[in-house]
Parts: sequence; C-alpha cells; structure tokens
Amino acid sequence: MHSDNNDEDTATVRLVKFALACFRDRPRAEGCETSSEHVADAMATEVDTWTTGAQNDGVFSLQDQLGGEGGSYGAEDELNEAEVNGNWTPQEKALHEARLKAKAKRRLRKSSSRDSTRESLSEPSSIEPGTDPHSPKGKINTNDRKSRTGKGRGLPKKGGAGGKGVWGAAGMVYEMEEPDAKDPNYDESSQGDTIYATVVPELEEGELEKTVNPIVQEYFEHGDTKEVEMLLKELNLGPHRYEFSSLAVSLALEGKASHRELTSRLLSDLSGKMLSGNEMERAFDKILKELPDLILDTPEAPQMLGQFMARAIADHVLPMSFFNRYKGKVDCDYARAALDRASVLLSMKKEIVRLDNVWGVGGGQRPVKHLIKEMNLLLKEYLVSGDVSEAEHCLRDLEVPHFHHELVYEAIVMVLESKGDKAIQMMVNLLKVFWQTGLITLDQMNRGFQRVYDELPEINLDVPHAHSIMESFVDVCFQESVITKQLRDACPSRGRKRFVSEGDGGMIKS
Repeated sequence: MHSDNNDEDTATVRLVKFALACFRDRPRAEGCETSSEHVADAMATEVDTWTTGAQNDGVFSLQDQLGGEGGSYGAEDELNEAEVNGNWTPQEKALHEARLKAKAKRRLRKSSSRDSTRESLSEPSSIEPGTDPHSPKGKINTNDRKSRTGKGRGLPKKGGAGGKGVWGAAGMVYEMEEPDAKDPNYDESSQGDTIYATVVPELEEGELEKTVNPIVQEYFEHGDTKEVEMLLKELNLGPHRYEFSSLAVSLALEGKASHRELTSRLLSDLSGKMLSGNEMERAFDKILKELPDLILDTPEAPQMLGQFMARAIADHVLPMSFFNRYKGKVDCDYARAALDRASVLLSMKKEIVRLDNVWGVGGGQRPVKHLIKEMNLLLKEYLVSGDVSEAEHCLRDLEVPHFHHELVYEAIVMVLESKGDKAIQMMVNLLKVFWQTGLITLDQMNRGFQRVYDELPEINLDVPHAHSIMESFVDVCFQESVITKQLRDACPSRGRKRFVSEGDGGMIKS
C-alpha cells in the first residue's frame, strides 16, 4: 500500500515538472520578462528540493491547507520547517505548489490593475505618498462618474452632468426656454390662439389681364363696387396694381355708356382704399400713351378719355395738377384731343351735377313704361304752366339720368303733334335750360334727336307736315346752341314734289 502511494507521488511530481518545463519554454517577445517567470523558476527549485529530500508518511488535512490569502501563517511556518528538515510528503508538496500558484496569480492580477489605473488617470493621484493602496482610504471611489475602461482622459462623462436621474452639472441655472414646435411634447392648444396666414403669390404681368378682365366684366353686370374691392384684396397685384385702373377704363371705352358710368364710380370708390393717387395718375398716363392703339377699335376714344379725366378730377380721383402738367406739352394729336375735351368740360362746369352725369347714365329700377308716363305728364304740365324749375325738379326726382334721352324724344314728338309756334319755343327753352344745367348730357341729347330722325317716316303718317316742323325745330335748337351742327345736318329732309295741271300731260315735275 505504501509503495502504491509512492508511485502516485512520483507521477504527480513528473507531471508538475513537465508543466513547468512547458511554461518555461513557451515563446515570448524579446526583452519581456515578467514576475510570472521568476515565480515559475522559484517553484521549479522548490519541486527539485522536494524530490531530493526524504519523504514522510504524514498527511495534512485538505481543509486545513485551503484558504484565502489572509489564512493562518502558523501552518505556513510549519510547512517551511518541514521543507527545511526534508520531512514533506508528495501530497504536501503538491498542495504547497497549488497555493503558491494561486498566490502568484493574485499578485499578478493586482499589480496589473494598479498599473492600468495609473495610466488612465490624466490628473495626479489624490492618494498621499506612504499610504497603503489596499487600505479603505486608498481605494478608488466606485460611485464616481469617471471612466474606468482604460480609454480616454479619465474625465467625468458629460462634465459630471450625465447619467440617469441627473439634472445637470452643479451650479447650473436653467432659464425659461421658448417652446419648440418640433418637440414631440409640443402642445399647440397650450400656446394660445394660432394664426394661419395665407401667402398669395404675386401675379405676373401676363396673367394680370386674364385675371382682371373677368372681374371688370362681372362688375358691369352687378354694379357692386364692394365686391370688386373684396376680390382685389384676395389678389397680389404687386407693383402692377395701377394697371387695374387702366384695364377697367380700356374695357369701358369699348362698352356702353352705362359701363363707362360704372367705371367712373368704381374708380371713385377704390381711390384712397385700394388705389393711391399716384397709381391713378400712372394709370391715366398709360392710357394717354395707348390712345393710338385704342382708337383703332374705338374711334371716339380721345373724347371719352377726356370725359373720364374730367369726371376723375371732379370726383377727386385725380389732382388738378395732373391735368395742368400735360396741358400744352403733348405731341400726340389724340392725347391733345382728350386733354382739350377735359378742359372744355371743366371750364363749363357750373355745378358738380354736370360732371356727375357726364355719361348720362345711372341706376333706376323703375319700369320703363312708368318712366315714359311720368315724363309725358311732366312735359304736359310744363306746357300748361311754363314753370321750368318745377320741370327740372320733377326730372331730378325720377333719378334716371341714363333715361333722359326719352324726355328729349317725347318733347320733340309733342312739338310735331302740336299746333302753332308756342310749343316749339317753349320746348326749345326747356331743352336749353336742361343742357346748360347739365341735367341732359350731350350723349342723351344726341340719342333723343337721333331716335326721332329714325322714326320720322312713321310719324309722318300721323302728322303730314312732320318733316317741315322738324326742320324748323332743329334750326331753332341749333341757334340756341342746344344741339351741334353735326346733329343739325343729320336731320332728314324730304324733297318737294308737285303735280302740274292736266295740260302738262300728267307728268310729275320737281
């Protein structure tokens, strides 16, 4: 039994020697010698001593030998004495070798961790010299926020303001921050009322006419200036705002007299609100320059433009300085004709009413038959009373300046159907007063006479002497400056023919 134990001890010693030889002969870098190699050499020396010394049959308990680094030092002293006396058994040697290996590994691990800590710290160590690094005072605080990975400068993360549950660095004062709309926690309702602004792109010059023309044409139908103002506010005309006025006047020149009256009212209502005085001047200046082109479609464009300018000055849309600036300084014949027409209307103005009705048009929602009846009654009362002021007052109360041409027509028809020269003279005086006061405009006067000229053949069936009476009435009106020479010359005349006696053979001679 004892020989079997000796064989096992010899095998264990051989195994330990083989392991130490492999450990010593492993490849390593040049000049690299560590404390582990010295430990291996010491262990090899001790094993040789164990093998050459006398062996002892005494066996130590395994529980007494195992323990930490801080175990009993008395057992070690006894082992050392046994080693000196050469009384160790193979089991004691193997146990002692295992303890030495474990102690060497612990020392190597501690030394390597201290070296890495010194290299990672950028600031000098706070441990005072002479103190034990293994004491509680010399240990590194595990609650600090310094990096212990061995990388970086060893400074605290985020300057000591990072980590879970940390509100920032010490001494940091937070100020009130404006809410960010891109913040996921942004609450729109808590920020008060939100105002949304609509951005309207500016109209280009080519799109301006396509956008403005439908607005003006629709205005000619309903006549509501407020609706036009509302539509203009929705548009971004930019620097081309003044062109709205020029386009409106150009369309009115091609339209009817009622369209021109509506355009004058529109310019008056928009002046100072949507269009400034400077923009109005630029608009009329542009129209004056475009007269050579406008006259191709509207031959009477210069006269109409003169009436527009006179009406604009009377409505305080244009200043008087605008007219004086162009007077006598224009080379274009058409522009000069327009300025002359405006000068005549402004010089003839005795009351503002004349220029207010320069187009002879207006509202009036009454039926046409009712208006005709009222005008007939007005003329009959005048022929009886001869009161011109009362007739003028009644005509103004009708508030239909666009229908005054009917009064002229009815007055001429009454003259043709009456007997004697009294009716002719009274009607001439009435028309003269209406013309001088501006109650009946030139356009309304011309339209009234022209209607009689057109219907004269039919009137002649009821009034055989209608042509001769008409010629006499037209001559008197021309002498009193009620009508123009052009209108007098347009009066139709029938050639005089007579039948001679039967002795002439019944031939008709002129």
